[in-house]
Amino acid sequence: MLEFSRLGEQVFQGIAAAAGIARGKALLIERSERQVPRYDVSESDLPRELERFESALTATRRQIHETKRQVSEAMGADAAGIFDAHLLVLEDQTLVGEVTRLAESQRTNIDSIVEQVADKYVRTLSSLEDDYLRERAKDVRDVINRVLDNLLNRRHGAELAALREPCIIVAEDLAPSLTAQLRRDLVLGFATDIGSKTSHTAILARSLRLPAVVGLQTASRLMRTGQSVLLDGYNGLLILNPTDQALYEYGQVERRHFRFEERLHEVHDQPAITLDAHRITLSANLEQVAGVEAVQSSGAEGVGLFRTEFLFIKRHTTPTEQEQYEAYRQVAAALKPHPVVIRTLDLGGDKFVSHLEMPSELNPFLGWRAIRFCLQEEALFRSQLRAILRASAEGNVKMMYPMVCSVEELDAANALLDRCRIELRAEGVPFDESMEVGVMIEVPSAVMIADNLARRVKFFSLGTNDLIQYTLAVDRTNEKIAHLYSPTHPAIVRLIQLAVEAAHQHGIWVGVCGEMAGDPVLAPLLLGLGIDELSVAPPLVPRIKFLIRRLKLAEAQELADFALTSDSAGPTLERCQALARHAAPSLFDDGAQPADADPPRMEPRSSPTTPSVL
Repeated sequence: MLEFSRLGEQVFQGIAAAAGIARGKALLIERSERQVPRYDVSESDLPRELERFESALTATRRQIHETKRQVSEAMGADAAGIFDAHLLVLEDQTLVGEVTRLAESQRTNIDSIVEQVADKYVRTLSSLEDDYLRERAKDVRDVINRVLDNLLNRRHGAELAALREPCIIVAEDLAPSLTAQLRRDLVLGFATDIGSKTSHTAILARSLRLPAVVGLQTASRLMRTGQSVLLDGYNGLLILNPTDQALYEYGQVERRHFRFEERLHEVHDQPAITLDAHRITLSANLEQVAGVEAVQSSGAEGVGLFRTEFLFIKRHTTPTEQEQYEAYRQVAAALKPHPVVIRTLDLGGDKFVSHLEMPSELNPFLGWRAIRFCLQEEALFRSQLRAILRASAEGNVKMMYPMVCSVEELDAANALLDRCRIELRAEGVPFDESMEVGVMIEVPSAVMIADNLARRVKFFSLGTNDLIQYTLAVDRTNEKIAHLYSPTHPAIVRLIQLAVEAAHQHGIWVGVCGEMAGDPVLAPLLLGLGIDELSVAPPLVPRIKFLIRRLKLAEAQELADFALTSDSAGPTLERCQALARHAAPSLFDDGAQPADADPPRMEPRSSPTTPSVL
């Protein structure tokens, strides 16, 4: 950590939310006090006021869906998932019903009623001891501000839209909806008085790869627009009026990181191969057809997870078979001969579409979702299967079913797939007769019957996010229990091992497309456990490849052996961190170390285009 005690500069200590360094002029965004008019309305005008409210809700819902789509294309599905919480606010019948009830009883304009109800909810949530629920108060306020903007015909985020020159934003707080609008060519970074490392705003900052510091307490009150600032997203510092010496020292840090980025670029066309010549297939996750360019520029070997539900979520009607075919075909043709693994529709849980009228469920993650939904909505499922089969004629397409819990589900899905094959043959429509079909291993029951599943498919793909959640009974978005969400928990490590063993015994390959695959600390553990393919967000591909090329498989296997005998998560995590930092210290550099050189390596024995089976 760099320390300063120089005259003329002020150093504010906060929380490092997103790594990086930025220097420039501050743009102070002051908290605006929204003036909401209040006036009486007659009984005859009440229907018009309620209609205004419904229109504002519809417009807000459309705007949030569009924001989510843009974030998904730019930053990935995990970052975009933040806005599911915002959509749920609009679907909260308690909140909507309260607005309607008060409008009818108070006979005042709907704008003031919405503000009144929102203030009540925000005050209640903010007063709770639960950090998770307090964070949700910000979601409610953010969504209600959008609704009010639509009611009052105000432009949401106008202050950010007016940016004309690069700056570092300083504010008391930034709502997620505003953070998502930040232009990377003009916003160098941002600092806020409040917030935590796990807040939605911080998560978006990391996805945007913008340096960010939160929790600065009073910084925005002691600054003004135009002042020179330096932002240290590694150590959580905001430096006002930095001295020449401070700028020089941080300039050295930036240069080291720039050299490291050059090292990452150098491995772009290199295979993901360990120092002892073990080849890993490194793929990318994809949410939108428009994301193909990001996959290609990342150096990935195709797509290990194409999330097809985003073709459904951003629409008001269900896409036709032809529309789906065109989307799948474009991706397959653009990336061939590399594989594209298409996941069939995974709606439900935190992903829903209003036009399909999916029921409200007490616990949607344990409800009508994924393969369960598809098998009951056979016409919709059949349309997607036909589209995927047709696209397989245009490239190296593979397909997998999500959240399979039983052999019966897999058999039913494959039976429908066989009927689709028969139909297409009869119609003279070409498709790949040998298209590989796999299943996602996301629930403990699937691991326990992995031997039976492996006899019926060509590959497994481990969805570690859900596997951890269902095994440990932990909602990772709940900050109260987020510390229990542990990828290195002995149960998780052993479940992965069981799935890999079952797959390899039957001669099929195993990939991982969850967040564990993209974590440099955890990727070596997955290699040691025998994983054949890793599929990560495109921006993470160079970093994971950089790490793999500095590892020895023998070291990863030794790590896995330790994890399989450990009785707690902590020691395993420490060993993971130690190995990853030893192999590629630059990935974890806080500015103190130079980028490490590319070490010597053995020549690979082979260069498979599909994951090798150990």
